[in-house]
Amino acid sequence: MSTTTSSAPGAGSRPGGRSARVRAAVHLAVRELVADDPGEPLTIPVLAARAGVHATTVYRRWGTVGELLADVATSRFSGDIVVPDTGSLRGDLERYASDLAKDLCDPDTLALVRATIGIGGEQGAAACRGERQQQLEAILERERARGGQPPTLERTTDAVLAPLYYRAVFTDDPLTPEWTRTLVSHLLPD
Repeated sequence: MSTTTSSAPGAGSRPGGRSARVRAAVHLAVRELVADDPGEPLTIPVLAARAGVHATTVYRRWGTVGELLADVATSRFSGDIVVPDTGSLRGDLERYASDLAKDLCDPDTLALVRATIGIGGEQGAAACRGERQQQLEAILERERARGGQPPTLERTTDAVLAPLYYRAVFTDDPLTPEWTRTLVSHLLPD
């Protein structure tokens, strides 16, 4: 009886294989459908058809449209904004808020955020804010390492993230650089 295992390519798990191709195709289909017609109801059969996969594949992997949108949002927002290091907390937060505002002004990004929050509920909201809060925490931790006493993550989130997302998602008001600087000046008054 032989106990050797195959070391041939493709034996065992398949990183970059069919699973990765399905995920990429479904994620692309979600982003395209959300951007093309944000008013069109998203259903797994519609998304699967657009991705060129069977609906049961999508149901098996994600379960619901909300879970799928949360996965797409998490993937999209992971690492897309670099945590700035300007040498000061004020400079870091101003650059961060400005970069986030630019990202939220992108129509495709905004459509994905709106769909994820609207359909995904709390899971969708967590996907939209999770990476952002980690980025803010990195900025605040850097300030602590410099010897500063930054505000808490909760206070910074309330002062910077909340108004940016609120204005982007629920209003047509512009997210101008001047306005984003006022968010930081309210958090860090001179």
